Amino acid sequence: MRQVAVIGTGLIGRAWALTFARAGYRVAMADPAPGAVDAALGFVEAALADLAAQGLLDRSTPAEVRDRIRPAEDIRDALTGVSYVQESAPEQIDVKRAMFAELDRLAPTNAVIASSTSALLPSAFTETVPGRARCLVAHPINPPYLVPAVEIVPAPWTAPATVEETRRVMIEAGQAPMVLKREIDGFVVNRLQGALLQEAFRLVADGYASVEDVDVAIRQGLALRWSFMGPFETIDLNAPGGVRDYVQRYAGLYERLFETQRRRVDWTGPVLEAVEVERRARLAEGQLAARAVWRDRRLMALAAHKRQAERDIAD
Repeated sequence: MRQVAVIGTGLIGRAWALTFARAGYRVAMADPAPGAVDAALGFVEAALADLAAQGLLDRSTPAEVRDRIRPAEDIRDALTGVSYVQESAPEQIDVKRAMFAELDRLAPTNAVIASSTSALLPSAFTETVPGRARCLVAHPINPPYLVPAVEIVPAPWTAPATVEETRRVMIEAGQAPMVLKREIDGFVVNRLQGALLQEAFRLVADGYASVEDVDVAIRQGLALRWSFMGPFETIDLNAPGGVRDYVQRYAGLYERLFETQRRRVDWTGPVLEAVEVERRARLAEGQLAARAVWRDRRLMALAAHKRQAERDIAD
């Protein structure tokens, strides 16, 4: 079995460990915070039963997946013999710089070193790393063991072979990699999500719709198609003549809308109070953790359905 190291075992790191172990990798976990690895292993063990119930362990038993994960004594121990490193340390530029310098110094020379960062450009923390050609970002959508998309983002100096190896590892791990041609703030997912959130806040701030109505528009509308098609395929199928026909029909509509979408709403202003009041009326703060468990179970059910649909409904 190939070996990977997961460095940093918070929400993202522990999810990565589960993702790789389910795919058959041997995973070493390390985290300098006392008790962090033990907490991560507890999370993995609890999640395995739910994944097994949905048939999402790829013909492995929970015990077999758990046995592929080991707590490392320290970072040096975790990196021994690995061919791939997934760093999931806090989103702080000084922490990332120090961590990548250490990982580059200790990891086998042929190992890829990838960061899970969702907000920091790889060039910002790998520029001075001697082995920077093997460094890049592999940003998951949380949790990666349920949401397969991963953004692979190279720095200007990342070697093409590093990008291709990361892509191969992600596919082997059951993920769906998106390879960016070059780095950009927010990568792809957060830029798309940010555009939608900006409009959502604007609609609420300007009194056009409630928080729940906006959520219904996505939950019971756009998201149903988006769960198995992207926006370009969606519009390609929404006009008889395909994407060009769609643009000819509706480009004028979106051009008019764009003029009303150029004003940015301050998310921290009065609209936040309105959004929070409505959300807390629907879900008390003390219920957030339980609702997150519910979310993950719904994602498991959706993942199981999509797997079955891919077998039953041919492309």
